[in-house]
Amino acid sequence: MYKSEYLNRILDEVRAKYAEQKEFIQAVEEFLDSMDFIVDKDPRIEENAILERLVVPERIIQFRVPWVDDNGKIRVNTGYRVQFNSAIGPYKGGMRFDKSVNLSILKFLGFEQTFKNSLTGLPMGGGKGGSDFDPRGKSDAEVMRFCQSFMAELFRHIGPDTDVPAGDLGFGAREIGFMFGYYKKLRNEWSGVFTGKNISYGGSLYRPEATGYGLLYFTEEMLKAYFNDSIKGKRVIVSGSGKVGSMAALKAKELGATIVGMSDINGCVSDPKGLDVDLILELAKAKGEFVNDYVKKYPQVKYSKVSRDLWKTPCDIALPCATQGEINLENAKELKANGCYMLVEGANMPCDLEAIRFFNENDVIFSPGKASNAGGVAVSGLEMSQNAMHLSWTAEEVDEKLKGIMKNIFKQCYETAKKYGEPKNLALGANIAGFLKVYDAMLAEGIV
Repeated sequence: MYKSEYLNRILDEVRAKYAEQKEFIQAVEEFLDSMDFIVDKDPRIEENAILERLVVPERIIQFRVPWVDDNGKIRVNTGYRVQFNSAIGPYKGGMRFDKSVNLSILKFLGFEQTFKNSLTGLPMGGGKGGSDFDPRGKSDAEVMRFCQSFMAELFRHIGPDTDVPAGDLGFGAREIGFMFGYYKKLRNEWSGVFTGKNISYGGSLYRPEATGYGLLYFTEEMLKAYFNDSIKGKRVIVSGSGKVGSMAALKAKELGATIVGMSDINGCVSDPKGLDVDLILELAKAKGEFVNDYVKKYPQVKYSKVSRDLWKTPCDIALPCATQGEINLENAKELKANGCYMLVEGANMPCDLEAIRFFNENDVIFSPGKASNAGGVAVSGLEMSQNAMHLSWTAEEVDEKLKGIMKNIFKQCYETAKKYGEPKNLALGANIAGFLKVYDAMLAEGIV
């Protein structure tokens, strides 16, 4: 498959050892596609077993989480923290609470996080964690009891210079608050051990908006570099009604785009004249979803109960911001057939490998999430800095720093892709640029 026999051996070993971990295997395979451009030119990579070490987390912590529901019944979930790579800084990555959580998903997220954090230029390693606990429909008291039980184990494995978790799917300000409060009690210290905190106790302005806004700043850099253009007047579709999708839609509208399609777990809506983004944001903020209520308000819009039908909507730019695996090869072909010429990932690995390869082979300019959705962790890094210095930057200061970081990430990816003769292959640029910094640190630090 690869020109490099070394890479073929690595992939075969990963597939054999983790056969049931399909998300993790995809993340590794997509990364190795890019490594084929460099490994045979630098024998030190194989001599120092860099890739063998990179595909194995430094540490996986798994534990039971017993808690009591409001009816007095004892429940048990499984908790995880995957501390993937600390070569360039303390482990950094979100916590995910959802029934779908398993080791494969957390390993793929931690693996991707390693290179995403490297691209930000900030000293942060890669990690991820979470539980198969579903906070939806649970009372605040139930969520608090669960979070405190979770932290009763996790606290001994994290710290501001060890591992700094943050939010993710199902793990928002409420969960962060309960976790942080119990950590503070157990350790008898106030420290910046979590990011995504409320402003009242050390959070950063612009953190809720950061991933979605950063996605649009990156998109603007892509349009400028490839088309000498901007997003103004472009037809844009956005999947997901969470923080990333909502904030991406808001910023795209502010920049002059027309949002012609959006989706949530109940389906999708589209309108070539443009959707009422303000109403969508209002509904999404109140209920976490919007499609069903939006159709009641605007019955004339095109509506489908199938979320994937969003990708059939004629558009110029697609922003998948929901979850992993939401775009397959068939969806990729539908996007291309309906005019899409640029896809910018706002979620983590929303496109499967066949879809990514289709985009790269059919002139749809594609950006991987490890580059284009790095705005969230970038502002998390800025929150860590503010906590360490015991100060708070204004929203304008944080936004300006975010723009600078996203601009620099694009420049790294674009310049690296050009260096290897593939200027439109941002996945290649992101993987190699993110890898090289981690690789250099691993060489310097020896066999650890």
